[in-house]
Amino acid sequence: MSIIKEKDLTLLEKTYIPQIIKGLALTWKQMFRPKFTRQYPEEKWAPPASFRGRPVLVQEDNGQERCVACSLCSRVCPALAIEVQAGETERDKERYPVKFEINMVRCIFCGFCEEVCPEEAIVMSDEYELVFSSQEEAIFGKDKLLVPKEKLQKRIEYLEEYR
Repeated sequence: MSIIKEKDLTLLEKTYIPQIIKGLALTWKQMFRPKFTRQYPEEKWAPPASFRGRPVLVQEDNGQERCVACSLCSRVCPALAIEVQAGETERDKERYPVKFEINMVRCIFCGFCEEVCPEEAIVMSDEYELVFSSQEEAIFGKDKLLVPKEKLQKRIEYLEEYR
C-alpha cells in the first residue's frame, strides 16, 4: 500500500488570495458580456431532445397505450407521484392500466419512470408550462397523459440513441 503525500501549500496559497482573485475576475468578465432576454410568452423556448418535461404515456397509432401496467414506474418514483391499477384484457397483451394517474404537484421530473419502463410507454415530453388552480387539477389521468407517438418522436429517437 503506497501513501500519496499531498502538495504543501505556499504561504500565498494558504491565504486563498489567488482563488479569490480568480473568482472576482470571472465575475468581472461575466458582468460585461452581452445580455440575452427571451421575450416570453411571445417567444417560446424550444427545448432539446434531452429535456425532461412533463411525463406522458405513449399512444400507439391504433389508439391503444403501450403500458402493460407492470407498476415499475410507481415503485421507482421517489416522490410517490404515480398510481397504477391493472386490469386484464382479451387482447394480445394480458394487462392494461385501468387507472394511471400522476400527481404533477409531487412529480420532481427525475425521469426514473422513463428509465425503468420495459415497454417505453412513459416518456418525458418537452412540455414545461404547467399551471394549476387547485390540487385536484394537478392529478393527471390517462385522458391528459396519453399523447400520440408522432408528437413524441424526437424524444423517442433520443432515447433509442442513448440506450
